[in-house]
Amino acid sequence: MRVLGIDPGLTRCGMGVVDGETGRPLTLVDVNVLRTSSDLPVPQRLVTIERGVQAWIEEHRPDAVAIERVFARSDVSTVMGTAQASGIAMVVAARMGLPVALHTPSEVKAAVSGNGRATKQQVGLMITRILRLDAPPKPADAADALALAVTHIWRGGAQARLAAAAAAAATATAAARTRTPARTPARAPGRTR
Repeated sequence: MRVLGIDPGLTRCGMGVVDGETGRPLTLVDVNVLRTSSDLPVPQRLVTIERGVQAWIEEHRPDAVAIERVFARSDVSTVMGTAQASGIAMVVAARMGLPVALHTPSEVKAAVSGNGRATKQQVGLMITRILRLDAPPKPADAADALALAVTHIWRGGAQARLAAAAAAAATATAAARTRTPARTPARAPGRTR
């Protein structure tokens, strides 16, 4: 499975692609940070993010996209920019027919470090170990994007298999219902209409 992890942000949008399967060593494909200038109007910055995400999807052909779920912070402007970048990433992936998964920061931290309250430095060190890198990816947005991709491979793959199994069971149940002829209720003896 190849996953594009996206750590959304209006100024810095981390992008990381990882190949692998649960229980097997994972491989770094590419990592970078898409940057936009705060001097540009927000709509232009969002267009830059849209084009960047689309270019990464076209270049790396991921099987899925994992995006950090936006959560409330004290700085409203940061939350708004993050939410806008996240929405753009979701739209691009959906338009290109890719499944999109949202993972919370604590879920990602727990998946890669075993601690849902791990620091950015701890996440970076664990990504370095998991992907067998020489040094932690910089800036932290790059490491976070890779952590999202790793989390999705480890957790999302299992979730996708469970969803596929549930869908197959529902299809089989629906097919069985259409094959079973409807029964006419029997009349009670001695009763007439």
